Amino acid sequence: MLELAIRHRQGDFTLQADLTLGEGLTALFGASGSGKTTLINIVAGLIRPQEGRIAFNGETWSDASTFLPPHRRRIGYVFQEGRLFPHLTVVQNLRYGERLLPPSERREDLTRIAALLGITDLLARRPSHLSGGEKQRVALGRALMASPKLLLMDEPLSALDSALKLQILPYIERIRDEFGVPILFVSHQVEEVARLATSVVTFDRGRASAVGRTDQALATVVRASGDLPAGNFIEAEITGHHEDDGLTEALSQAGPILLRRTHLTIGTRVRVFVPVSDIVVATGAGEGLSALNRLSGRIVDIGEREGGSVTLTVDCHGQTLIAEVTRRSSRELALAPGKQVHLLFKTVSIASEGLFRQSQG
Repeated sequence: MLELAIRHRQGDFTLQADLTLGEGLTALFGASGSGKTTLINIVAGLIRPQEGRIAFNGETWSDASTFLPPHRRRIGYVFQEGRLFPHLTVVQNLRYGERLLPPSERREDLTRIAALLGITDLLARRPSHLSGGEKQRVALGRALMASPKLLLMDEPLSALDSALKLQILPYIERIRDEFGVPILFVSHQVEEVARLATSVVTFDRGRASAVGRTDQALATVVRASGDLPAGNFIEAEITGHHEDDGLTEALSQAGPILLRRTHLTIGTRVRVFVPVSDIVVATGAGEGLSALNRLSGRIVDIGEREGGSVTLTVDCHGQTLIAEVTRRSSRELALAPGKQVHLLFKTVSIASEGLFRQSQG
């Protein structure tokens, strides 16, 4: 367990955090410049906070009289770019992370880590012969080979394009689920948070705040996402696959939904991210449309927004979903609290990076 109660000022910026963080992947979410990277650098021992205390599993790392240097904290750090040593092979880069450890404290096996990250066939190569996604997987492996007590990831996907990002996400999931080490994951992409986070800390002008249950945290992320696409998080369970159509079916509290084909087994719990902007609101059945997902519910609230739109809060059998329409559409459809509506969205609206595997049912 990581405990932080710190205050640190840099120029005109002040970071404040009073947090207790446990197992799983904790996403540090907020706009650029809100203090996310400063916080993990403080945790790593790269910055000494001006005030407060940091402790991990009862061991004090930093307070008024104590400051444990980075190499004694046993932390793995993955940066935005791989930062691999260009003159070393992949296997030499991987082993670099463990060389400072006494043999008795080396709990990781190179064969296991290479298999976990799918880099067994890359061990003899140098970084100049690796793709961007391969470099990031090697960087993850180097951090894991250090047998860390805590793993820090500072926007490790930000330098990758969408295709490479989709290649890396499953490996981070495997580390989260199989490695047994708490992770602090810096991101300002709501889809990454939706897929990976087991808990969330939000940042607002230097103030870090942990947010309740995962569903509450994700709702907060949506509200805090600013220019990022706001959306809905739907909890569901995989119930079947349609091979011919390339679809996977899942059942949520709001009703059945169709996803792009996944390899998740039946009974797997998932969390699905659906952008608000992709939802079409209908008062009729909505026949003759390509949108395969159609959830029904009653409007419980309508809120005015700037720019000529209104936000609808819809209760779909106990699952609250948010949709947005123009004021004209609202008038023409006579939308009002209590009115029955249908929420339609395409299967392709559910981004692969926004599908979080929770557990086996």
